[in-house]
Amino acid sequence: MHKIGIIGLGHVGTTVAHILLMKGLADELVLIDQDEKKVAAEYNDFGDSFPRTNHSAVIKQNDYGELADADIVITAFGDIEATNRTGDRFAELPINKKNAREVGAKIKESGFNGILINISNPCDAVLGVLQEATGLPYERIFGTGTSLDTARMQRAVGTTFNEAPQNVDGYVLGEHGNTQFTAWSTIHLDGIPVTKLADEGKVDLDGLATTIRNGAFTIMAGKGYTCFGVATCAALLVEAVFTNKHLFGPVSVYMEKYGCYVGYPAVVGAHGIEDIHEIKLTAEEEELLAKSAETIKDKMKD
Repeated sequence: MHKIGIIGLGHVGTTVAHILLMKGLADELVLIDQDEKKVAAEYNDFGDSFPRTNHSAVIKQNDYGELADADIVITAFGDIEATNRTGDRFAELPINKKNAREVGAKIKESGFNGILINISNPCDAVLGVLQEATGLPYERIFGTGTSLDTARMQRAVGTTFNEAPQNVDGYVLGEHGNTQFTAWSTIHLDGIPVTKLADEGKVDLDGLATTIRNGAFTIMAGKGYTCFGVATCAALLVEAVFTNKHLFGPVSVYMEKYGCYVGYPAVVGAHGIEDIHEIKLTAEEEELLAKSAETIKDKMKD
């Protein structure tokens, strides 16, 4: 029996819930939001879908006490309008710092001792506040981070060469935000280094990096928010925990080297973060990663 709590039922939290239910990943689902009418509405809407789906679940509403025996809690609270207005995910930090402290305290009070996956922005900074508030060990609290940005990179590179995004591997690292960077030394298309293709004049890496970094705002310009991409990333992490998949990919993970959460590849399994393998980067990329981590820490101090 798998029990999952979702805190924050905006566009992202609701989409995560829908994916988890459709995939049959949740036997029990605890939906929590400040807007009780929204929770009740989603409860009834999901209930209406069950007679026509292959999977269903027991859904609980707005009860932090139900998190005591939950396997996973997903935090998805926030104010997307703040990011939309400014073009900066750190615009949500004053709001979500407060939310993270309050929500974290309630999670701790519930007796929850499972794995927490954060989506709320700015993802890396919010994780630091949530970890402090909940007291959960670092390996059991992590976030989607640059998993989404890496997916955007795969899509952008694949589109450029008319290839499937699954044929692209490598990582976007650092902050899930403006100081993120594509680690081009790690990127391959069909096994061919993309840097080699760039040397041959077949691709403009700077232009692609800008496209990747601005991916969220391109979507928000059209509909005011993003939801499907990041919700899919979260569901993949849930599945990796429940199946002990030892999935290796970019997440927002605490790195002692930098003293904060930052987007970096890690192994995700039944116990959360099972391991962090150091990947080979160029000297320039190492510097970019260190600078991105410093930005996260500086913003948290502010």
